[in-house]
Amino acid sequence: MTLTEYKHQWFGNIKGDLLSGLVVALALIPEAIAFSLIAGVDPKVGLYASFSIAVITAFAGGRPGMISAATAATAVLMVTLVKEHGLEYLLAATILAGLLQIGAGFMRLGFVMRFVSKSVMTGFVNALAVLIFLAQIPELDPRLVPSLTYVLVALGLAIIYLFPYLTKAIPSPLVTIVVLTVISLAFSLDVRSVGDMGQLPDTLPVFLIPDIPLNFATLQVIWPYSVAVAVVGLLESLMTQTIVDEETDTLSNRDQECIGQGLANTFTGFIGGMAGCAMIGQSVINVKSGGRGRLSTFVAGVMLLVFCVGLGDLVARIPMAALVAIMIMVSIGTFSWGSIAALRQHPTSSSVVMVATVAVVIYTHNLALGVGVGVLLSGIFFAWKIAQLFEITSTLSPDGRRRRYVVEGQFFFASVNDFTDAFDFKENIDRVTVDISKSHIWDISSVAALDSVISKFRRQGVEVEVIGLNRASATLVDHISLHDHGGAIVGTVFAVAKP
Repeated sequence: MTLTEYKHQWFGNIKGDLLSGLVVALALIPEAIAFSLIAGVDPKVGLYASFSIAVITAFAGGRPGMISAATAATAVLMVTLVKEHGLEYLLAATILAGLLQIGAGFMRLGFVMRFVSKSVMTGFVNALAVLIFLAQIPELDPRLVPSLTYVLVALGLAIIYLFPYLTKAIPSPLVTIVVLTVISLAFSLDVRSVGDMGQLPDTLPVFLIPDIPLNFATLQVIWPYSVAVAVVGLLESLMTQTIVDEETDTLSNRDQECIGQGLANTFTGFIGGMAGCAMIGQSVINVKSGGRGRLSTFVAGVMLLVFCVGLGDLVARIPMAALVAIMIMVSIGTFSWGSIAALRQHPTSSSVVMVATVAVVIYTHNLALGVGVGVLLSGIFFAWKIAQLFEITSTLSPDGRRRRYVVEGQFFFASVNDFTDAFDFKENIDRVTVDISKSHIWDISSVAALDSVISKFRRQGVEVEVIGLNRASATLVDHISLHDHGGAIVGTVFAVAKP
């Protein structure tokens, strides 16, 4: 983009961006703390990460007005790594994940979103919602928390859902935190608080290098987590980017967003923060509040740190019940409830893809693996549907000595069997014409099948003519088939269709 366009993305909507950024910053505080707890680290890890990621993506991201910070999608992937190896390995995994995302951006891999079907995206979102809810179960375990916790959680949910009927000027999650914190302090309630989970930051983050051995063994430990975080982070970021594009009726750069997310995560790992990505909920809040430019994302990140460092003692007294209520709300709001009713209405293949994506993610707690399975199933179902449209018809000449086969549809690996079975190799004829003008040859499997058919006819002494090849099909056949290499179809006539 030009420098003028970049400046406009920063200063084209100053008032709207400042106000929306402030609202988002207030709403980010409880979520950043909650996502830190999901990952099993101190709240300051998520808060530093949210500050860093938001500020850096404001400068380097490809989608103005989109909010990126610490998220549940990446947090759930880090739980095992933190439990088994500690925070330092998490920071190293974050840095490596960022480098992988930068590489993805330079390799222009943003286009892969076109292969993620709607069913996979729905399954991804639903699985994320379920994982967020499951992460709250320990904080609701009656063996670990007092019964008063359930009262506070219920009150928190009531405020979250009822307060917007009074006003939407202040985010209801923030009101929930304030009210429950005041009640907890006023009545000296004996409930778990944020301060029980770890010390909040009271200083600005500083640059540090993870204290881990720099060897191949370390790489073996962090590599699987880094790959998962990089893939999941980009998937959620690119999906969020699509949503914001639609909300604002503007276009953005997917490859630049990959680079921006990578730069943010790489730097974040060096200041003690966990990996993150774009946030669907917060991005929508920003857009609905009037945020359109990069300034809104920058303000959200900076004000988040200001609130934490300046009000750290108060934040430490926030009851965990408030955060649990907020995360339950996030889970309920994220889940696509309409997809359940649509299971009977949508094609069976689409429903299977969605359910399989959810099931794999919940079973493995790996969003990337679930999306991979969903994309694979989508590809298989698509190939099967296309293969059903493949057809071969034939006509015999009046003298009974020549037969013409007309191939229609997409000729690829899934239609090879139908292609081969359509020919009668025992028929007593002199010449066979294979007309492919209504088809297209896609892969080596189809070329091999064509070779095989011609070979069988020639062994019977039947002359074969292949006509109607488009240029792409003719090029593939010319490079792969046996007719130029002394094979069985030497002498076969190949006619290329005129464009």
